[in-house]
Amino acid sequence: MLLALVVLMALWDWNWLKPLFEARASAALNRDVRIGSLDVVLGKPTRIVFDALVIANPPEMVEPTMVAVDRLSLQVDPWPLFRGRVVLPEMAIDRPRGDLATDASGKGNWEFILPVADPEEAWSLDIGTLSINDGSIHITDLQHQSDFQVLLHTEKASADEQAQIVVTAKGTYAGQPITASLVGAAVLGLRDPSDPYKVTFAADNGPTRIAMHGTLLDPLHFGGANVTLELRGSDLSGLYPLTGIPLPPSPPYQFKGTLDYRENKIRFTDFTGTIGSSDLAGEVFYEPHPRNRGSRPIVTANLGSQKIVLADLAGFIGGSPGKADAPNETTGQKIKRDKQEAKPTVLPDLPINLPKLRAVDFHISYKGERIETQKTPLDDILAVLDIVDGQVTLDPLSFGVGSGHIEMNVALDGREDLVHASADVKFQKVDLGRIMQEIRLFKGAGTIGGRGRIKSSGNSLKTMLGRGDGELQLFMTGGDLTAILVDLAGIDIGNAVLSLLGVPRRTDLRCMIADLELKNGQVETRTFLVDTTEANVIGSGRVNLTDETIDYKLKTEPKHTNVGWLRAPIRITGPLKFPQVAPEARPLAIRGAAAVALGVLLTPLAALLPTIQLGLGEDNDCVAMLRAVGAPPSPPPPSTKGKGHRARKQDAKG
Repeated sequence: MLLALVVLMALWDWNWLKPLFEARASAALNRDVRIGSLDVVLGKPTRIVFDALVIANPPEMVEPTMVAVDRLSLQVDPWPLFRGRVVLPEMAIDRPRGDLATDASGKGNWEFILPVADPEEAWSLDIGTLSINDGSIHITDLQHQSDFQVLLHTEKASADEQAQIVVTAKGTYAGQPITASLVGAAVLGLRDPSDPYKVTFAADNGPTRIAMHGTLLDPLHFGGANVTLELRGSDLSGLYPLTGIPLPPSPPYQFKGTLDYRENKIRFTDFTGTIGSSDLAGEVFYEPHPRNRGSRPIVTANLGSQKIVLADLAGFIGGSPGKADAPNETTGQKIKRDKQEAKPTVLPDLPINLPKLRAVDFHISYKGERIETQKTPLDDILAVLDIVDGQVTLDPLSFGVGSGHIEMNVALDGREDLVHASADVKFQKVDLGRIMQEIRLFKGAGTIGGRGRIKSSGNSLKTMLGRGDGELQLFMTGGDLTAILVDLAGIDIGNAVLSLLGVPRRTDLRCMIADLELKNGQVETRTFLVDTTEANVIGSGRVNLTDETIDYKLKTEPKHTNVGWLRAPIRITGPLKFPQVAPEARPLAIRGAAAVALGVLLTPLAALLPTIQLGLGEDNDCVAMLRAVGAPPSPPPPSTKGKGHRARKQDAKG
C-alpha cells in the first residue's frame, strides 16, 4: 500500500479531476464551463491554477463564449474552509476577455440562476491582492442603447504608492457617450482597519459628470465608506440610467456631499448644491434591497432650500423646468422651452411615466424658506411626498402667502394604466397685498380665504383638468383696490382716466365672493361678486379646460352717477393663453339697483357662510353683507345660561 501510494503521488495528474470540476461548475452556473488544464500546488497557502478557462453563453445567445481567461491563479488558505470562509490571499487573472450582452428580452448573459443557499450556511469570500493583466470586456445592451469597452489592469507598486487596479471605460451608455475611470488599491480585503481602501472614480455620461474620491472600509462587503461625491449635469432625469432612481426633469444642477454605505443603505449626506437658480441641501438614503418591502428600492430624503425659484420645479407637473435666460440654461432646455411657449395651449401635457412611477418608493420632506418668482405671490413652501407602489400622496403641499397660507392635499393612484387623482386646497387668510405687489399698475390690500377640490383621471395634468369634477370657492374682505380695477370693469372711462392720474387712488372693498363649479373640465360660475364702495362687479361665464378657452363677462352696478359711464359689460373670450378683452357689442337694456341685484344673487348662498368664516374668520364684511341682503345667519351654538333657573321656574309652575 505504501508503494502504491508513492507510485500514485509520483504519477498524479490534477487534470484527472478536470471533468469533475467542469461538471460541478457547469451545473452550478447552468452554463457550459471548460478548462484547458488544472494544476494544484499543495501547501500553506495552496495554489490552484486554471489555464484556458472558458464560460459559455446561454444557448439563446449567438456568440458561444461569454468569458475567456488565459490563466486564473488562486492562492487558497485551506483552514478557513472548515469554517465556511473562502480566503484567497492572492488572485491573479491573465488576459481576461468578456463579451457581456443582452438578449431580445433584455436579459443579460451575466445573469446566472444560482441555487438558493440557506443564509446560515452561506459561504463568505475574502480576497487579498488582486492582479489583472491586460483585461478587456465588451458590454452591449441594445435595449438601453449601450455599447462600451472596459479595459482593466494592475499597475505594479512603486516606491511611493501601492499596486493599483486601473479600470477605464469608453463608448456609449444610455444613448450618450461615456468615459469613465476607476483607480483603487490592488489589495482589496484582509486589510488593517487603520488602513482603509482608497478609491478614485470619475465618469462623464453625456452632460452628466460624476466624481468620487475617498476610502472604503471593506470594499468587498460594502462595510462602510467615507467618500466625497460630486454630481453635476444638465437634467436630474438623466441620472436614471446611472442610478435607477426616476427623477423629474430639471434645469442644470450640481451637488457635493459625503457618500457612504451603512445598514443596507447608500447614504448621500451633508450635501449642498444648486438646481437651476435654486439652492438645495440635505440628505438622501437609498435602500436598494429593502427587507419585507418586496423588490422595490426605497429612497428617503430630507431636503431644504434657502431660496427656490418656482420655475425650477416645473418638471414635477410636466412643464419645461428652469428660469428663462438663466446663466446655466442649456441649449436643449431653451429649445424645449421655446417649443412649449410656441404651443397654443398653457396646461402641461407631458404624460406620466407609469413604469418609473412604480419602480421605486419615495419618502421625501422638503422645505423652501423663500420663493422667488415674478408671476406668483408665494413666499415659502413645505411639502411631504410619499410614493408607494405607484400611489402618490402630497400631504401637505403648503405655500405661505404673506400672513396666510395655501394648503393642498394631493393623491394620485398610478397602479392602473389610467391614473386616478384627487386634490383638496384651502386658502386661509391669504394677503391680497402680497398677491398684487408684483403688478406695478394695480395695487390692493385685503384678506382672501376659501377652499377647492377636484377629482379626475388621466395621465397628464392637462387631461386630468380636462376631465375633472369639483368646485372652487374664494372670498375676500377687509381691504381696498386701485379704483382703476373697478372702473375698467365697467368701462368707466372718465374715472379710469382719473384713477390713472391718482384721483381717486383707491376704493374700499367690502367683499368678494367667487363660487365656481367644475364639471367634466368645464368651469361654470355659480357666483362671482366684487362689492366695493364705488360699484358692484358681477361676473358670469365659463372656462373650458378641455380645449383651454374662456368666455366670461364682467358687468358693473355703479353706486353713483358718472359722466363717462358706458352701458356695456366687459367680455373676455378666446384661448386661455391669448384671451381677448373688449366691451360687449350690445348694450345692457336694463340695470337694476345694486341692492336688488345683490338680494337676488346672494339669497341662496347661506351655505357658504361656514366656509367664509373658516377662511376669513368669524367677523368680516362678507358675512355682514350676506346677512344684510337676507341670507339667514348661521345658527348660534346652544347656550346653557339660565337653563337651571328656567327649569326650576317650570317645575314651580308645574
